[in-house]
Amino acid sequence: MKYRRLKVPGCTYFFTVVSFDRRKIFADEQSVALLRQAIEAVQTRNPFKVEAAVILPDHMHMLWRLPDGDADFSTRWRLIKSYFTRRWKGAKDNPTTISRQGKGERAVWQRRYWEHLIRDEVDWQRHVDYIHYNPVKHGLAQAPSAWRYSSIHAFVKQGYYSLDWGAGERIDVGNEVEME
Repeated sequence: MKYRRLKVPGCTYFFTVVSFDRRKIFADEQSVALLRQAIEAVQTRNPFKVEAAVILPDHMHMLWRLPDGDADFSTRWRLIKSYFTRRWKGAKDNPTTISRQGKGERAVWQRRYWEHLIRDEVDWQRHVDYIHYNPVKHGLAQAPSAWRYSSIHAFVKQGYYSLDWGAGERIDVGNEVEME
């Protein structure tokens, strides 16, 4: 089956990237640091701006703005995933990650990822809220600001959110985001 992705140069995209079999590959600080290193390494040669992000134990959500004239997020994700996989200690230590269906590739990531082209300011806001509220949604934190691996801390510093945003309340981001 051929997947079609809407690629518009210079736009902002929301992504959901999941680990293979929902393994908790980001359960430790070293793995999260390696993911950040992978992103920074790719940004050096293939620039993009991470506008919002959250890293959970088995998946991540990110909002990227691509440069004008560039819509190639697929290459960026391929490079990030391969950088991380080649260096991640868990890929070498766990024999179940070494081969996927006899093809000799490491089963660290789900093969595909979800992407969504951000349409307007309201769409951007909903996805940023979704990203930041996700640790609460999954029962990993009582408040978005309590989750360490999130861009919410930068948003709080900028005055975009209050420190207690999303604590003790359910944040409604709209049905279209909930499906992602």
